[in-house]
Amino acid sequence: MSLLSITSILITVSALFAWLNYHTLRLPTTIGIMVISLTFSLILVVLGALGFEQGVDMAEQLVAQIDFNKALLNGMLGFLLFAGAMHVNLDDLRKAKWVIGLLASVGLFVSTALVGIGTFLVLKLVGIELSFAYCLLFGALISPTDPVAVMGILKTAGVSKKLETKITGESLFNDGVAIVVFLALFGIAVNGEQFSFANVGMLFVQEAIGGAVFGFVCGWVVLEMLKRVDNYQVEVLLTLALVAGGSTAATSLHLSAPIAVVVAGLMIGNHGRSDAMSEVTVQHLDTFWELIDEILNAVLFLIIGLEVMVLSSDSTVWLVGVVLAVLVLVARLIAVSIPVNALRLHRDFHPHVIKILTWGGLRGGISVALALAIPAGPERDIVVTITYVIVVLSILLQGLTIHKLVAATRVENLPE
Repeated sequence: MSLLSITSILITVSALFAWLNYHTLRLPTTIGIMVISLTFSLILVVLGALGFEQGVDMAEQLVAQIDFNKALLNGMLGFLLFAGAMHVNLDDLRKAKWVIGLLASVGLFVSTALVGIGTFLVLKLVGIELSFAYCLLFGALISPTDPVAVMGILKTAGVSKKLETKITGESLFNDGVAIVVFLALFGIAVNGEQFSFANVGMLFVQEAIGGAVFGFVCGWVVLEMLKRVDNYQVEVLLTLALVAGGSTAATSLHLSAPIAVVVAGLMIGNHGRSDAMSEVTVQHLDTFWELIDEILNAVLFLIIGLEVMVLSSDSTVWLVGVVLAVLVLVARLIAVSIPVNALRLHRDFHPHVIKILTWGGLRGGISVALALAIPAGPERDIVVTITYVIVVLSILLQGLTIHKLVAATRVENLPE
């Protein structure tokens, strides 16, 4: 099946599921689409078990042809991150830079280690063999909070602006750090390479810092071009080229495309609005990127729901996924508590900030995509299935209850 055919099917089904959610479940659109998609997938799995294999085989073949890893990391992610970064205020980001920086670095390292160790012990307890290196690799891919899921949920959660900046900022920047850690551990677990702090440091400088510099340069070039034109069609096209071309170029240069796109998005969303665009252009640009964000989110959550059809059927692995979902949440709590409590020596925080940061740290498609990047084999089957279980539980349980936690703690009415 051609790429155009697959894309057409995904968009059509996303639209139908969005309509069905609007008239029945009334959940947030992305979550509603995922719930319906997941239900649809489970029905097909049951029908296949009952002997109705023809239609099920066709659906499974369609899902198998979707390279989720490339579709998200090398395709949709750049557009989604740019759309999100455009609406983040730089001044607010600067005020929260230490919190965001520590959560996206120290917090991620702590979570990776805790989840890796806990996963190794849990799997050993139930008799599933997975090397410690692979467990750490799993810890790296499941630890980053997903910016797509986070920003989609925060729109309706009622979180205060300051706290929203912290959660969104962390989710935008920790992807680059997570990918560096993932690549370093990937070399150890899959390729048998020796761990070296020097190699990890060089990888971080190349991917993360190099990506930030590249994104700044690309954003500056496009910003200067925007200043010299007053035609919203051309200006929207320039931002589209910035994301598509910038992401492709960054990937080719082995730089962090997510960080590059975030930096470029912050520049266009802040300096571009104030220095280079008319009110008409800003209105059209916001409308365009909000529409791109909604469409890609819908397709992404549809794919997450459909992926259940190609996962391992080992019930023990699924049960382990549920147990590890709790472990990941506990690791998140510890990883958030360390930097926040350290910064409390110099600044005030709302007493419930750790709870909100912990519960608001959703896992999403990025974790699934990284898991699918592992070479085919028994280790991949285990990691992908556990990752999928955790992501679905995170989106459903945390995503649907974060607004209740916010209301209960009344964070939106308080300074931090």
